[in-house]
Amino acid sequence: MVHQTISYRNLFVISIVAVFFTWGFSSCYNDNEEDLYPGTIACDTTNITYAGTVAPILQINCNGCHNTVVQQSGIITDNYSDLQTIINNGSFKGAINHLGGFSPMPKDGGKLSDCDLKQINIWLDSGSPNN
Repeated sequence: MVHQTISYRNLFVISIVAVFFTWGFSSCYNDNEEDLYPGTIACDTTNITYAGTVAPILQINCNGCHNTVVQQSGIITDNYSDLQTIINNGSFKGAINHLGGFSPMPKDGGKLSDCDLKQINIWLDSGSPNN
């Protein structure tokens, strides 16, 4: 009987480890709509604003790692003022467009969608207004 109790305990521990192992590999998966459904999504490049266009893209793709609490690499993207710091030094545009000499972002997540990049670049090229 003691032998069965140990076996059940080991089975329980192995099951818990397996659940956490599976969860760990699936929790950071980043699907891109354009990759999943090519040619089906229209990209709206009119009326690009920080609040209505750029901030929501950053919320989904950047702010989980670069916010006022976490601040990975000292970079903050969850508010306009801190975002301007990395915009002004050129690292934001270089990182999101995966240009040489910059750490490509999102890290290990692949490039942002073509539409997201187009919208952010339009906003950057218009002077990155706080609108």
